[in-house]
Amino acid sequence: MNPVAIRLLNQQLAAPQFGDPAEVVGHFGAMQAQEYRMMRWAVAMRTRKPSAAAFKAAYDSGRIIRLHLMRGTWQLVTAEDYWSMITLCAPRSIAVTRGWMNSNKIRISEKEITTVRDILAQTAADKGSVTKEDFVQALAEKDISMDAHRLSYHIRMAEMTGTLCSGDLLPMKATYALTANKVKPVGSIYTDEVLMNFTRKYFQSHQPATLQDFAWWSGLSINICRSGIRMLGNAIHTVKWKGREFYLTDDCRTRGFRTGKYLLIPPYDEYLIGYKSRDIVLPTEHTHRAHNNSGIFLPIIARDGIICGNWAPFKADCHADFFIGDHDETTVQEAWSTYQRFLDSSLSNKSK
Repeated sequence: MNPVAIRLLNQQLAAPQFGDPAEVVGHFGAMQAQEYRMMRWAVAMRTRKPSAAAFKAAYDSGRIIRLHLMRGTWQLVTAEDYWSMITLCAPRSIAVTRGWMNSNKIRISEKEITTVRDILAQTAADKGSVTKEDFVQALAEKDISMDAHRLSYHIRMAEMTGTLCSGDLLPMKATYALTANKVKPVGSIYTDEVLMNFTRKYFQSHQPATLQDFAWWSGLSINICRSGIRMLGNAIHTVKWKGREFYLTDDCRTRGFRTGKYLLIPPYDEYLIGYKSRDIVLPTEHTHRAHNNSGIFLPIIARDGIICGNWAPFKADCHADFFIGDHDETTVQEAWSTYQRFLDSSLSNKSK
């Protein structure tokens, strides 16, 4: 087994299969979206023709939704998966968020949560797509004042209970919308079916991966994760590699990987954050070049799937800093040109 090549293929970083950004998100089930500007590239680079305009169209139309979900952090999900994800992941994420509130000595009563949530929901209903500043103004009109930290917890709770979700995509600032106006309601949701589909999407997009990887990524308990794997039955199997047990789906992609390619990967990307153990693609001695112990992830460069350097997404020119081996300047520049074309697609769309 070549786990690096298999991950590149199934993460859609090599020979991508999809043309639509929403299809990529649906393939993953959920994708980390911590960095508002760079989440667009995280999705688009996994399409056959990366386009910022295509991502914005999918996002603004509500086919892609951003919200606080797994582990209490930002995720992208599709509208089709939204309610299933809320049902499965929100209870645990709400508990995690309450734990953070307690550790920060922030006490919010149920009465306050309900009162503020109603105001946030009404503001979003009235304006369609709103910013935090709009929420602050609406609360002030009700003689309610709070600091940004406290407000952020209220917004998270409103997201995780299915009241608020992402609004229109702006260049720099997140917006919020009333979920009822953005995502269609669904009928009965069966927890076992949700868990099975959730498990399948994780392994089809992250394989080969371990049980511990799945539990870390999902924020669910080991026992629940084991149940999800059992539900897949013969559709998933195990492979031993260097003393560890990995899961692969029976339709795992294994062909299409070509050597010599560089990838400019955004911070908080699923290629790293989707696993508890990252040493397969990131040599342990260089871990600090990709993320720190506080959970801050950096833009990284991969050559043939191995993390070997850092890059600067917001510079005018290509700035690559390699910490492993020699590199091919021409091929790195080709990767930068692909990223620039992605950015330019947004500008050209505005001029039409």
